[in-house]
Amino acid sequence: MMKLPAMDVVLSSVVDVFQRTVDGFQKTESRSRYATVAAVVVSYGAFSLYRYVTKRNRRRKWEDVPKDVVLVHALPKGRLAPNVSPFVLKLETYLRLAKIPYQLDFDEPLGPKGKSPWVTWNGEDIADSQVIIERLGRHYGKDFTSKLTAEQQAAARSLTLMVTEHLCWGLRVWRHELDQGRAVIQSMANVPLYMRLGMPLFRWKIMRDLRVQGMGKHSPEEVGDMVKKDLAAISLYLGEKPFLMGKEPSEVDCTVFGFLAQLKWNYPGSPYETMLEADFPNLTGFVLRMKERLWPDWDRCLDYPETL
Repeated sequence: MMKLPAMDVVLSSVVDVFQRTVDGFQKTESRSRYATVAAVVVSYGAFSLYRYVTKRNRRRKWEDVPKDVVLVHALPKGRLAPNVSPFVLKLETYLRLAKIPYQLDFDEPLGPKGKSPWVTWNGEDIADSQVIIERLGRHYGKDFTSKLTAEQQAAARSLTLMVTEHLCWGLRVWRHELDQGRAVIQSMANVPLYMRLGMPLFRWKIMRDLRVQGMGKHSPEEVGDMVKKDLAAISLYLGEKPFLMGKEPSEVDCTVFGFLAQLKWNYPGSPYETMLEADFPNLTGFVLRMKERLWPDWDRCLDYPETL
């Protein structure tokens, strides 16, 4: 009769086979992990190199811009208004008011602070539309606010902050949360692929910021009421005047125009589009006056960049 191996020998053999199998799997898994890490490193290095070369080539192109011409880096042009960003429209309107020559660049819309617009001016990069306006105003002697009375200057600053730090957030609730960014895409003739693919991430970031800022914690009805009160305040201050501070426009008019123009042309289907027409006709008149005075080439600016 054949003698069977002892149980401890059998168990030992089974454990040995299992261990060799595990070791082999771990080695294979380890090699796979190393290959994945290597692929990620190589891909990141290639992307970084591509971005470096692209930025260098763009910078060389920007260096060809004539001296004292402001190169405005902005989001792509709009189909219904020159830009879907109120801050870009604000800056462009000021440059037209001040008669400062500028060119547009759409290759790199987000600047050092991660916002649009930003400018390259005589080799220097400057971010934030308000900072840019104040800097250029001092340099070119085109600080229109300084010519106002002290009371008007205080009112202009208050209106500017209300629009850019309160009304702006209320409008973002509709544009990015309620409308889910559809109007932004619809308002652009040629939507870059990066915007189409990146819109969900961009919206997520905006909605996160809305909740941190506080506006995103309110109901749509509460936000709508806040927006209406802001518009009512601007309407009341404007009254029958052609511009906010009197007969001539100043920086605050450029700011308010940048936002109201969005409601007029780039918020199709929103309650604010109707509100502007029905409840605040003097604001509609203001928008049309600013457009007629500073954007006589409005329709042409919807199609291609233009140098002034």
